[in-house]
Amino acid sequence: MSGDHQTLALLLFSAFVAVTLAITTWAGRNRRGSAEEFYAGGRLFSPMENGFAIAGDYMSAASFLGISGLIALHGYDGMLYSVGFLVAWLVVLLFVAELVRNCGRFTLADVIAARMRERPVRIAAGTSSVTVSVLYLVAQMVGAGSLVALLLGGTSEAARSWTVIGVGALMVVYVSLGGMRATTWIQIVKAVLLMAGTLALTVLVLLRFHGDVDQLLTTAAERSGHGSDFLAPGLKYGENWTARLDFISLGLALVLGTAGLPHILSRFYTVPTARAARRSVVWSIGLIGSFYLMTIVLGFGAAAIIGSDEVRASSAAGNTAVPLLALDLGGGAGTTGGAVLFAVVAAVAFATILAVVAGITLASSASVAHDLYASLRRRRRSTPYSEVAVARAAAAGIGAVAIGLGLLARDLNVAFLVGLAFAVAASANLPVLLYSLFWRNFTTRGAVWSVYGGLVPAVLLVVLSPVVSGSPDALFPGVDFQVFPLQNPGAVSIPLGFLAGWLGTVTSPEPPDEAGHAETEVRALTGAGAV
Repeated sequence: MSGDHQTLALLLFSAFVAVTLAITTWAGRNRRGSAEEFYAGGRLFSPMENGFAIAGDYMSAASFLGISGLIALHGYDGMLYSVGFLVAWLVVLLFVAELVRNCGRFTLADVIAARMRERPVRIAAGTSSVTVSVLYLVAQMVGAGSLVALLLGGTSEAARSWTVIGVGALMVVYVSLGGMRATTWIQIVKAVLLMAGTLALTVLVLLRFHGDVDQLLTTAAERSGHGSDFLAPGLKYGENWTARLDFISLGLALVLGTAGLPHILSRFYTVPTARAARRSVVWSIGLIGSFYLMTIVLGFGAAAIIGSDEVRASSAAGNTAVPLLALDLGGGAGTTGGAVLFAVVAAVAFATILAVVAGITLASSASVAHDLYASLRRRRRSTPYSEVAVARAAAAGIGAVAIGLGLLARDLNVAFLVGLAFAVAASANLPVLLYSLFWRNFTTRGAVWSVYGGLVPAVLLVVLSPVVSGSPDALFPGVDFQVFPLQNPGAVSIPLGFLAGWLGTVTSPEPPDEAGHAETEVRALTGAGAV
């Protein structure tokens, strides 16, 4: 890219970083030692504010960069991500939002441990939450690297690596200094910027085709190299039975995974009541639904205007489709309009990444401190102040792990990486959450088995899948220890999570705590006794 692109985009990057650091500094001056302030922002956010923050947390680099890229490369099959990510919110709205807000305090483990033996349940849920969060963080790191590599001409691997390190360092600063209050306001600002930028690009794409969607789709099919197959199912997931099963597996992971994501569940604790939590979800569904409809236009727009081959040449995984589209819509390479629009889109994407990594890091560090640390120090009871200190230290450790994995996985599609995180969340977190809320006879053994019975198979199947070895696009293309044929493990690991929870419960020697369930049920449905 030209010097104009680089200078303007870097100035906008710097401006957003400066604003977010100012927010963090402001938030860090407000009751820094309070656990409720650090984990939940004092529970003072309105439903609208929290709805925007949830949308900002959820509309990640995978959505803005990855989904549009998959649609540009694979057409109809790429839309599965948009549809799956949106439909998932109906599960959250109907089964999770209000009940989790009433039953918990800061983390997923609070809900599960309400009527179980706390230590084993908190250790299991905390381990699962950190695993999901790290997988999700890796996707954001890869998106940041792809973005800056494109900005600098795609030739500097060192620049890409330093970008990943820089994003990791910033997310540690946001979480350590500002906690939930800073993270929430960063997500709100980012949500507004992302919606505005996506709307502007969508309008420009439609104007290019004079509002004729049929012409847009026809041109996309022609320039994709696949003809009419580009607009029909099966281009990516229809070659054989394995690809079709992968399609089902991915769909299950996307639809069921959202309700088990730790950084989404933690957002319900930032509002004062369960009713406010439900209204937050309604706000977020409106924003998220509009956004995913626009990503479909951008994906087909990139195929029609840029061409699938050029998108693939810039990034084999398609992560740079939207910035390339912005460059063309602004007037093309070498034009002022192209430079400005490219820089704005690049800055919005960078803002997206920073906001999402802050939310995920906060949720995972809360799990480390509130669940793992507090459980392991049960003999010497931890105080809220020591928990907060551990959470700040955990943010640095989690950041380091995410940076290392982000450098390793930098050539994978970010939407695909998020799909893996959703599969682990749906396998390990959702079964134990639903059992805890709705099954009267659920026991501690059932809870622990449910978490590990979903988590271990999901992670193991990913390691033994074509994602890691045995294919040219794998993390380690030079070796082959692939045994499991599917790229997404959800079709196998999600049922295993539910099965393990049932098996652990029916074989448990301890009787179920029926009185505890009755108390939890009343609290979940009425809010009586909720924090």
